[in-house]
Amino acid sequence: MANNKRITVQFYKAASGNEPVLEWLKSLNRDDRKKIGSSLKTVEYGFPVGMPVSRHMGDGLYEVRTNLDNRIARILFCIEDDKMILLHGFIKKSEKTPKQDLELAQDRKKKTTK
Repeated sequence: MANNKRITVQFYKAASGNEPVLEWLKSLNRDDRKKIGSSLKTVEYGFPVGMPVSRHMGDGLYEVRTNLDNRIARILFCIEDDKMILLHGFIKKSEKTPKQDLELAQDRKKKTTK
């Protein structure tokens, strides 16, 4: 079977070796992980994908949007060498993406991209 992915997923790895987005995903229940995985797959095969699945956030950041049961999950990512580097995942609690979540993703992006 041919691999028609436009980009591939890679988890951001901290200097300590941990992968915060992978750890966050593992903390979620199976149904939530499956829904988020489906959204990630849509972006992998269709990048650039627009709303409602993904959107550009500015400064090289993008988000994957997943509606869970009564919650909304977001994964912030950047693109580097045809890789979708997952920088930060969180459950969104407000209309606007919190500044500290964007800053954390930007900080990780700076450590990832050269």
